[in-house]
Amino acid sequence: MEKGLDILTFLEKAETIPAIDVRTPAEYEQGHIPNAYNIPIFSNEERKRVGTTFKQSGQKDAVIMGLEFVGPKMKELAIKASKIALEKQLLVHCWRGGMRSASMAWLFRTVGLESVVLEGGYKSFRRFALDFFEGIFPFVVIGGFTGSGKTEILQELKNMGEQIIDLEQLAHHKGSAFGGLGEKAQSTNEQFENDLFLQLFRINKDRIVWIEDESRTIGKNTLPAGVYRNIRSAPMIFLNLAFEDRIKNLVKNYAHFSRKDLVDSISKIRSRLGDKTARSAIKGIENGNYDITAELVLHYYDKTYKFGLDKRNKDLVHDLRAENNSVPKNLAQQILEFVKQNRISDQRL
Repeated sequence: MEKGLDILTFLEKAETIPAIDVRTPAEYEQGHIPNAYNIPIFSNEERKRVGTTFKQSGQKDAVIMGLEFVGPKMKELAIKASKIALEKQLLVHCWRGGMRSASMAWLFRTVGLESVVLEGGYKSFRRFALDFFEGIFPFVVIGGFTGSGKTEILQELKNMGEQIIDLEQLAHHKGSAFGGLGEKAQSTNEQFENDLFLQLFRINKDRIVWIEDESRTIGKNTLPAGVYRNIRSAPMIFLNLAFEDRIKNLVKNYAHFSRKDLVDSISKIRSRLGDKTARSAIKGIENGNYDITAELVLHYYDKTYKFGLDKRNKDLVHDLRAENNSVPKNLAQQILEFVKQNRISDQRL
C-alpha cells in the first residue's frame, strides 16, 4: 500500500483540492474533517456485516464480501467523485488510512482522477486536532452581562478585518435556556471540535483573535479543555452596557419567537428563577410585555455571569463603559481603540 500524505500536507492541500471521506454515513455524521464530502464505500449495514465476517471468518472472506457490495456500485461511486473533483484532483481518507481509502483511491485513479490518501486517515486528523487545542492562542475576550450585544460586536470586528472565533455560531447555540431558538440542530461534540479546530488552525497567531466569553458548555457542546483554559487566562474587555439597553437588546433578539417557545425556555430555568419569578416572566410573555420578562430573566443571568466573572484574575479584566448609543459598530470601534491605547493584547497569564 503506497504511502499517503501526512496530516499537515493534507490540510494544506485541502484548501484547494476536494477531500473525499469514504467512511459510512454514520461515521461521517459522528465527526468528519470540515468541508470533506462523504462518498461511502459501504453503507452502515454493509460495514457492520463485513466487520462481523472479518471477526468470524477472517480477512479473505471479509474482503470477498466487501467486493460483492462494492462491485455493483463502482460506476456510481466514480461518477460522484468525478463531479466533485477539481481539475481531476481528489484527496481521499477513511478511518485509519487502510483498505477502504486505498481501494477508493484506486477506483478514482482508474477513471482518470489524481487521488492521494491521508496517511493514518481520520484518526490522524483527530489526534492532531486534539493536540492542537493544547497550544496557546492570542485571544482577547469580549465579556459583558447577557444582552450586551457581544455576538453582534464580534461580527462588526470581523467586518473591520479583525480575526474572530464565534463559538455560538459554531455550536449553533447562544448558550442560555433560550440559546437554541432559531438555530439548527447542534452537531455532535466531535464535529463541533473539528469545526473549531479548522478555524483556529487558520488563524494568524501574530494577531489578536477576538472571542466571546463563554462557559465551557454551549448547549450540548463542550469546549476543549485547552481552548477553555486559553479563554480564562486571556485579557477580557468587560463591556459595561446600561441595564435598559440590555433589556432592549433581548426584546429585539427574542420577542419575534413564538410565545410557546419562549415559555418553554423559561420553564427550563424555572427552578433556578424561583416559581414566583418564573410565573411573572411567563405572564409577561403571555401579555406581550416582553420588557418585564427580559428584566426578570436578566437579574438571574447577571448573578450567574458574575459568579464566573469573580473567578477570573481581576488584573486581566478591563471594564469599558459603553458609549455611542450602544450601536455594535461603534462599540467595536471603541473596543479596538481601548485595546490599542492600553496594550491589552500583551497581557495574559
